[in-house]
Amino acid sequence: MRIIKDTIVSLNYELSDSTGKILEKADSPISYLHGGYDGIFPMVEEALHNMEIGHTCSVFMEPENTFGEYDSELVRVEPRDAFPDNIAVGMQFEGGTEGSDDILLFTVTDIAEDKVVVDGNHPLAGMTLRFDCTVTGVRPATAEELSHGHVHGPHGHEH
Repeated sequence: MRIIKDTIVSLNYELSDSTGKILEKADSPISYLHGGYDGIFPMVEEALHNMEIGHTCSVFMEPENTFGEYDSELVRVEPRDAFPDNIAVGMQFEGGTEGSDDILLFTVTDIAEDKVVVDGNHPLAGMTLRFDCTVTGVRPATAEELSHGHVHGPHGHEH
């Protein structure tokens, strides 16, 4: 079966930076709904379109095609007393940006006696990435998966 719109695609993958350092690797296949449902990077989806089980590909993506450019304006220094006592580097909090209704996930990157530094950028923002994958399965999506816009069952979302 070929990968076309409204198929469920399963694949093994590795995500690495421009130096070849592996940032993420699937221990078991992941699955996504193919056809513009935002379940995978659009450039990867494009490279996999019309392929079959066993197909391998490597897709190099600039920041604008992944998590965007790093935005230094999303780094903030906040008062320490605005956070819980058990605050630790790596903790994440939701927050907004001025003039926008968007909610971002901010990560604590540094803690001083009276200040906390938080960063609203995705950890991979500003990076050129390489996505290597092998297709392990292709099947038609169920009516329920299509109505929900994502995979159900093994390797996918469960309700």
